[in-house]
Amino acid sequence: MLKIDLNSDLGENTPDRLVSDDESMLSIVTSANISCGFHAGSPEGIRDTVRAAVSGGVSVGAHPSYRDYQNFGRTAVDLDSATLQAHVEYQLGAMDGLARAAGGRMTYVKPHGALYNTIARDQRQAEAVVAAVRAIDPNLVLLGLAGGVVLRVAQEAGLTVAAEAFADRAYLPDGQLVSRSQDGAVLHDPAAVSQRMLRLVEDGQLEAIDGSQIRLEAQSICVHGDSPGSVAMAAETRRVLESAGVTIAPFAGAR
Repeated sequence: MLKIDLNSDLGENTPDRLVSDDESMLSIVTSANISCGFHAGSPEGIRDTVRAAVSGGVSVGAHPSYRDYQNFGRTAVDLDSATLQAHVEYQLGAMDGLARAAGGRMTYVKPHGALYNTIARDQRQAEAVVAAVRAIDPNLVLLGLAGGVVLRVAQEAGLTVAAEAFADRAYLPDGQLVSRSQDGAVLHDPAAVSQRMLRLVEDGQLEAIDGSQIRLEAQSICVHGDSPGSVAMAAETRRVLESAGVTIAPFAGAR
């Protein structure tokens, strides 16, 4: 039986910067990557999203980033390893506390934005993030880009890992994501996106931006909460997958 998780980046809203419809997305996805405050969101808003996820039976994941609120965590930062590890540990500790206060548990970690992209190829920063996860809770699952360096580093360190594919992002032939600065990097058509994800789940293949075919093994599919039309894309992706007999379930269950 085919099975896949659907996840989305949530908890990123503030009164003056609304980027996602958390309530609607939580009714569709099975895992929520919830901001830890360094790139977006507010303590009260993040807490509300955690509570809603726990109440709805959605798996709670920490979504740590570089300390880059102004740029939404999308600017790469060359931090030394000790500083990066401390920043990630701080964020995971906050999310763990909020999840426990809501009656749930943090079950996984998915880094955000520029940090996510950096550790997909940079071993030093990947090792710092993995060290932070192990220090907070070695039972947490690390979710990262399929084929990324961080997944190998995490496995070698004894962590459980899960690979992720993106419904709403274009890929390069080497399996990396197309930079958001390039045309065509972000996908918007729910019908096209859903069929693309069905092929991924059934055949393990995606079409890269140049038309070539790449192979990806993924346990989770992300629809970014801040993408235009994200709720429609997530809903249609879930409908198409379930209609094809695919089970939608979290990759990291409650503990």
